[in-house]
Amino acid sequence: MGARSFGAVALAVVVAGLAVTRVLDNQYYYFAGYVVLQYVVLATAWNILGGYTGYVNFGTPAFFALGAYTAVVLIQSLKAPLAIQLVAGAIISGLLGLALGYLTLRLRGVFFSIATLALAVVLQTMFINWEYTGGARGITLVRPASAPLFGNYVQFLFVVMLGLAVLAVATAWWIERSWIGRGLTAIRDNEEAAECMGVPTLRLKLVATTVSGVLMGLAGAPFPYYVTFVEPTSVFDLNYAVNSLAMPMIGGSTTWIGPVIGAVLLGTAQQIATVTISSALNLLLVGLILVAFVILAPEGIVGLVQRLARRSGERTRRSGV
Repeated sequence: MGARSFGAVALAVVVAGLAVTRVLDNQYYYFAGYVVLQYVVLATAWNILGGYTGYVNFGTPAFFALGAYTAVVLIQSLKAPLAIQLVAGAIISGLLGLALGYLTLRLRGVFFSIATLALAVVLQTMFINWEYTGGARGITLVRPASAPLFGNYVQFLFVVMLGLAVLAVATAWWIERSWIGRGLTAIRDNEEAAECMGVPTLRLKLVATTVSGVLMGLAGAPFPYYVTFVEPTSVFDLNYAVNSLAMPMIGGSTTWIGPVIGAVLLGTAQQIATVTISSALNLLLVGLILVAFVILAPEGIVGLVQRLARRSGERTRRSGV
């Protein structure tokens, strides 16, 4: 897909989202759609480091929560608008990603994954003991009643998250097609060989951790107004770590479209399960689907489709001969 085609599709998606707010009144669909789009951002952000580079990150809740609590602090202290919250959340989480890169990216494999998990635990402990943001009790926030051009603020948040999802996917698409993406792929395939070939591995990994952190912080910044009650257990939820890892693997972690497919399919299935069965089954659902894909299609949906297409092409050529 060329740049013009991608831009046209992205614009069409945003326009479609705006059109939906003019014809759909049921607020549940906006709440559910927000969650699915939020996972598109998180899964895409995770994939930039975990899928393209091969560094499995279990610290998604840390970056997401930092974006959310940055917004809480700005709301409490300055009554800052959402745009300022988004920028600040992205910057703070991006700086955390950069710091994480400097401190841990010389670690590899399971040691890096454990370090990212420890980061989430440390940050959660800090916010549990920070009374300004509510501590362990949490904090209640008043969501604005409305937003310009929208019937209510929930619709506005839905469109904001749609825009962030488009931004995240566009970033991943650009990285995949650029020299950065080729360098990250070389690191994933064989980091030692990439270093020998002159690939600036450390610099590229720092780019990956920073961009991933920025996008995760963006996903977390609107969260306080979405739920209106923020406490450490909700923002450091294990679901964020599990889903952000599972969705790219189910969709296909080597392409920009894979996390989108996985997030939309799995996120929608979770929302349906929440209203029809129980929200407690979400992790079980993710686990079962992930195990099935690891066994039957380890390359994800995109890889499975590509493999079937190659087989079909080979059959066609053989029959032609």
